[in-house]
Amino acid sequence: MLVHGQFADASGWKPVYDILSRDGYNVDMVQEPLTSLDEDVAATLRVLGRQQGPSILVGHSYGGAVITQAGTDPRVAGLVYIAAHMPDEGESSASNKAKIPSAIRTVTTADGYVFIDPAHFQEDFAADLPAEQARFMARSQIPPAARVNATLISHPAWRVKPSWYMVAKDDRAINPDLERMYAARAHSHTVEVNGSHAIYISRAKEVAAMIEDAAKTLGNQLGN
Repeated sequence: MLVHGQFADASGWKPVYDILSRDGYNVDMVQEPLTSLDEDVAATLRVLGRQQGPSILVGHSYGGAVITQAGTDPRVAGLVYIAAHMPDEGESSASNKAKIPSAIRTVTTADGYVFIDPAHFQEDFAADLPAEQARFMARSQIPPAARVNATLISHPAWRVKPSWYMVAKDDRAINPDLERMYAARAHSHTVEVNGSHAIYISRAKEVAAMIEDAAKTLGNQLGN
């Protein structure tokens, strides 16, 4: 199950979906509303309820916070984080970014929703994507409610489930050093790649390979 982050939707997962589906995996994507962490977790569990057998949750960006909260569900076998937040109990995405800041430039609306400044979207989110694609993403971005970033994690799944982590070495949305801290703290199987925050698109082959490695490892452990 693939869980998108902020400023994007599940369609960005298509390159990864295509590879995994071709290789015989049953893949679903979550279209979370980005309105509250509870509602985003509920959307994830709703899709999880349609799965057969153990599942792997894959989160990009803020989607990592979502799978951290949702992943304690007994149907979840493991977690894969792609340039993602991975808060501990009592932490939030915002509190961790305050400790290790990023370079992303955002604008908050009067009613509490957040946009990336379209003039800086490619530089801050998708520097390794074609300019035309980045322009479209900038104009179609889905703004999250600011409160989702401040909501504290209560039961972090990575403390009880195996995890994999891909660090984007050129990330401006989440500081790569914060990503490294997350991965080291959780003892995740970690790979670092050159790329922007949008590695779930630009490095789809490597992302799919990490997910397949997780699936094979967990399958062997479960006797499948």
